[in-house]
Amino acid sequence: MHSLPIFVRLQGRPVILAGDGEAALAKRRLLERAGAIVVREDGTAWAATGAPHSPVSADDIRSTDGPAAPRLAIVVDDEAAVARLKARGILVNAVDRPDLCDFTLPAIIDRAPVIVAVGTGGASAGLAAALRQRLEALLPTSLGDLADALFAARSAWRARYPDGPARRRAISAALAPGAIYDPLYPQSIAGTPSDDVTGSQDALASITLPSGDPDELTLRQARLLANADRVTHGRDVPLAILNRARADADRMPCDQAPTGLPGLTVDVRMA
Repeated sequence: MHSLPIFVRLQGRPVILAGDGEAALAKRRLLERAGAIVVREDGTAWAATGAPHSPVSADDIRSTDGPAAPRLAIVVDDEAAVARLKARGILVNAVDRPDLCDFTLPAIIDRAPVIVAVGTGGASAGLAAALRQRLEALLPTSLGDLADALFAARSAWRARYPDGPARRRAISAALAPGAIYDPLYPQSIAGTPSDDVTGSQDALASITLPSGDPDELTLRQARLLANADRVTHGRDVPLAILNRARADADRMPCDQAPTGLPGLTVDVRMA
């Protein structure tokens, strides 16, 4: 993985935008959508567009260690500015120059509060845009409402499933394809626990793989890995396969899968 995707809250925070032209204006609009205060390298504000006015001074913005010091910058066609900003300890996105970037900006599908980001590490903005367009057509506008409802129902889920792993499995079952809260085709956006799903089963599922290529996983195998509480596996199972499991799922290399463990255990072996 060439980069770690993160989501940064920019509301009310200064971000430097160096450069002019259509590319700079497009980045400015994106930053303002996120609530950032867009300033130039010298700390002066861009011309007003209805975006938040900076509550801090240009001197504060030019500083390197104060609470108002910018931490991020986007630079359009100015390699010298990239060098100056990096010397101040600021993380820089250099538009169309992935070799100079500390971070890249993805293509975005916005179903607030759900945000889907597609990045290629600067390899192809066109590919990221094409994927975004395909995903835009797949993700319903109700997705944000469903997320808000699930958030509001957290206490109800905890009361129904006090055990954490059981609660996670129940929520996963409710969000499964064809289930009540299927994100693509929801039957409801109430977000509360449903009698149609349960999170109480302990199970052992076995997967035998003819290939170490993760692209050859079946849909069933991919779902099992994504929902596993732990993955037991032979020592010859490639890391690329194991990485399809949740990051917080336990991994247990062993010659034979143990039995009687709580939650969903997925045992993976090579054929």
